[in-house]
Amino acid sequence: MTDFMTRARAAEQAMRSVFPATPLQRNAHLSDRYGADIWLKREDLSPVRSYKIRGAFNAMRKQQGQELFVCASAGNHAQGVAYMCKHLGVKGVIFMPVTTPQQKIQKTRIFGGENIEIHLTGDYFDDTLASAQAWCAEQGGHFLSPFDDVDVIEGQASLAVEIEAQLGGVPDHVVLPVGGGGMSSGVASWFGERSHCLFVEPAGGACLRAALAAGHPVALDHVDTFVDGAAVGRIGEKPFELLRNRHLSDVLVLSEDRICTTMIEMLNVEGIVLEPAGALAVEAVGDIQSFVRGKTVVCVTSGGNFDFERLPEVKERAQRYSGVKKYFILRLPQRPGALKEFLGILGPEDDIARFEYMKKSARNFGSVLIGIETRKPENFMRLFAHLDDAGFTYTDITEDETLAQFVI
Repeated sequence: MTDFMTRARAAEQAMRSVFPATPLQRNAHLSDRYGADIWLKREDLSPVRSYKIRGAFNAMRKQQGQELFVCASAGNHAQGVAYMCKHLGVKGVIFMPVTTPQQKIQKTRIFGGENIEIHLTGDYFDDTLASAQAWCAEQGGHFLSPFDDVDVIEGQASLAVEIEAQLGGVPDHVVLPVGGGGMSSGVASWFGERSHCLFVEPAGGACLRAALAAGHPVALDHVDTFVDGAAVGRIGEKPFELLRNRHLSDVLVLSEDRICTTMIEMLNVEGIVLEPAGALAVEAVGDIQSFVRGKTVVCVTSGGNFDFERLPEVKERAQRYSGVKKYFILRLPQRPGALKEFLGILGPEDDIARFEYMKKSARNFGSVLIGIETRKPENFMRLFAHLDDAGFTYTDITEDETLAQFVI
């Protein structure tokens, strides 16, 4: 056993005084779908509904006598630090992006109570991180990195210690969301060559892939904050040192809209609430099904801190990605009966979800913004064919990101 594994095991044993091991559950639905033995490591069932409490616990327990801790977080690390501040009776100053979902801000306040104060600053995590580090340097205290800290990485690796104990052995494959790399590098270091680790990133925050391609951590030009638990613009230096020899082929990048389909499915089919980052590993199995068939696969559902006010957006993204919802601009003749003619073209499974039209004076045609939901993607082929036959002019704007962001 390596020194790292010894420290990770010690962290796992020590944290049992604070919270129990999270469940490792076999998922029959996914196992049947992919012809594999699929297990979910339910970090969404930790006391703070994410694995981040592990790193916070381990780093803070090693700072005996420290009375002030400072951190920056998009939400989950903040909750872990807040929980431990209250548990240990110490003060915490927590910096969070202004764009952090209210659910995560409120839960952080609940977990920390009077032991913490929250500063909202910056639109992106990297701006928030810089503010937190500057404040800590000026005011003092111990800075708790969400991922770029050896003690945090050891604490996150306790997740892998539990997996091996609960499974009674080592899985063939472990699917890990990345973010800043603390958990993924810790788990990968624990398993080493004994298990094949796959790393999953959102398209708008693929910092590990960028770092592996460059040979060193690099700052992304743009970060999409939708997958807030994994929307990091630059992977941590220390995690990257543990991951630098990984192959690019082991890094999977998923679109934000695609991730939404798994969030909706897991909620509707399994009753499991996952945040976007928590759904990454589950959705990625679809990309590797050809070589996991018959194998044992563990997917880490890294978090379940989901603000249900975001559910309409998640559903919208999932429907658009699945091809069962489209938006288009229809050029409608301004004459009696034109609208009735269009409505007669709709099929029995087509439903109008949005319709915006204002008659223009002194014009022969008017533009209509229409959103259509249907049960099967192929229904749109029939709809558009009938529109063409009827002589209607239309423009599908579903995939036009600039226009869609403005009108949808």
